[in-house]
Amino acid sequence: MALKAVHVSDVPNLDHVPQTSLSVPPSRLFRGTVIFRWGSRSSRFTVIGHRGKGMNALSSSDRRMKSVKENSILSFNEAGRFGVDFVEFDVQVTRDDCPVIFHDNFILAQEEGGITEKRATELTLAEFFSYGPQRDVQIGKTMLRKAKDGRVYNWTVEADDSLCTLQEAFLKVDPHLGFNIELKFDDNIVYREDELTHALQVILQVVFECAKDRPIIFSSFQPDAAQLIRKLQNTYPVFFLTNGGNEIYSDVRRNSLDEAMRICVTSGLQGIVSEVRGIFRNPAMIQRIKEANLNLLTYGQLNNVTEAVYMQHLMGIDGVIVDLVEEITEAVSDFNKPVIDAEDGLVDSGSMKVTTRPKFSERELSFLLKLIPELIRH
Repeated sequence: MALKAVHVSDVPNLDHVPQTSLSVPPSRLFRGTVIFRWGSRSSRFTVIGHRGKGMNALSSSDRRMKSVKENSILSFNEAGRFGVDFVEFDVQVTRDDCPVIFHDNFILAQEEGGITEKRATELTLAEFFSYGPQRDVQIGKTMLRKAKDGRVYNWTVEADDSLCTLQEAFLKVDPHLGFNIELKFDDNIVYREDELTHALQVILQVVFECAKDRPIIFSSFQPDAAQLIRKLQNTYPVFFLTNGGNEIYSDVRRNSLDEAMRICVTSGLQGIVSEVRGIFRNPAMIQRIKEANLNLLTYGQLNNVTEAVYMQHLMGIDGVIVDLVEEITEAVSDFNKPVIDAEDGLVDSGSMKVTTRPKFSERELSFLLKLIPELIRH
C-alpha cells in the first residue's frame, strides 16, 4: 500500500459492488436495534461511551482520562455500569484475519533497549497479544503511546487490561449494551476496493456469528468503507463519521457536513456522526439532516461538558459520544425524565426531586443557537 495523497476523482467507484453471501434479507433489518431505525426516531437522548468508559489522554492532568484502559473488556463493562446505551470502539484486522479492538494505527513498545513502532494491521494475532498485560504469567511488552504533538508517553492507567478481539467483546460484555463499531482505516493510505472488502467481510463474519440481539451501529471516517459496509449488509445501520469541516482532507468527501449528508443520502446510510464543533458552527445543518431522515450523533471534547450536551439535547441532536461517562450519563438521565413545571425549577414527576435544569423559551433558544457559532470561533 503506497502512502500518498488522493484526490476524490482517484477513489474507486463503488456503485457496482456486488452483494455477497453476507447480505441479509430485509426481514431482518435492525434486529435488536431499538434506538436507531430507518424512518423513525426515538425521543430518548442517547449516550455512547467513547472507547468504553473514555479514551486515555495520557498527557492530561485529569485522572479520569487515565482511569481505565481504553478499548478493553474492562472499560466496556465499566461504562455499562453507568447506563450508557452503547460503547464505541475501533476495529482493525490483523495480518492473519482476526478483527481486534485498537484505536491507533501503530503500536509502540519499549523493547530491546529502544522504542519499536509496528502497524497493528501488519501483526499476527499472537504478536498483537504480546503487548500490554498478559492473560497468563508471562510479561507483555511495555506499551507506549505517541501523542499528536509527537511526544511519547508510557501507557499507564489506574486499571489496566489486556488487548482484546471483537469476538471477545461480544462474549464478555453485557449483551444488553449496544456496540458502535468504528471501522478503522489509516487516513494516509489509499486502499484498493478488494482490500476494504476483505477486511469488512472478516469483521462482518464475527458480527453475524456473535451479535445475537445486541444493538449494533457501524461507523467509519473512510467514505468507501462506509459505503461498502452498507452494500455488504442491510441488517445494521451505518453512520458516516466526519470532522464537520474542522480539518481539511485530500478526499473532499470528508471536508464538510454537506458532503457527509450527500454520502449518506446517495448511499443509503442511516446517519452522521460529526465532531460537535462542526454542528455548533453550523446549527442550521441539524434541520437539513433531519429533513433527510438521518440520525445525528456528535463526538469531541465539548461532549464532556454538561452544558454543551444539554444544548445539543435542546437542538434536536440524537445523542453524544463521551469520555466522562459517569458525569454525562447522570446529567442526561435528568434530561430524559418526564418533568412538570414548578415555581423553583423543574420537578421530576417520579421522585419529585427539584432540579436546576435550565429552561429556555423559543426566543432564548434561537438566540443561543445564533450565539454558539460566535463562541466556538474564540
